[in-house]
Amino acid sequence: MKVVIMGCGRVGAQLAGLLDTDGHSVTVLDTDAYSFRRLPSTFSGTALIGNGLNEEVLKKAGIEEADAFVAVTQGDNRNVMAAQIAKHIFNVSKVVCRIYDPLRQELYSMLGLEAISPTTIFAQILKEKLES
Repeated sequence: MKVVIMGCGRVGAQLAGLLDTDGHSVTVLDTDAYSFRRLPSTFSGTALIGNGLNEEVLKKAGIEEADAFVAVTQGDNRNVMAAQIAKHIFNVSKVVCRIYDPLRQELYSMLGLEAISPTTIFAQILKEKLES
């Protein structure tokens, strides 16, 4: 599977390493080259400096051939915009984005975006721990 990941923070780098280890073709995009230090030393994919909201940068990252796109930057708005571009302009079949704000995550999910809120997930885990 060919995957483009926008955001090379902790989650993006971890995901890139996992997918790369499993033999997938991975390209990681970030606006800050220093972020790529988080990638495992064994990472054999591509690290590309650029803004994932820019269509030319996405093309350079291989979005036109991508099977999946993941947006995991720190910004909910950037993640949603990039996910929309991947889904509606480049017709990527599997698009997932991280949304910190649970209310917005619910709205975007209703609009057809696969949006995951770590805030909601972690709160649920804590609740289960407290109640067990």
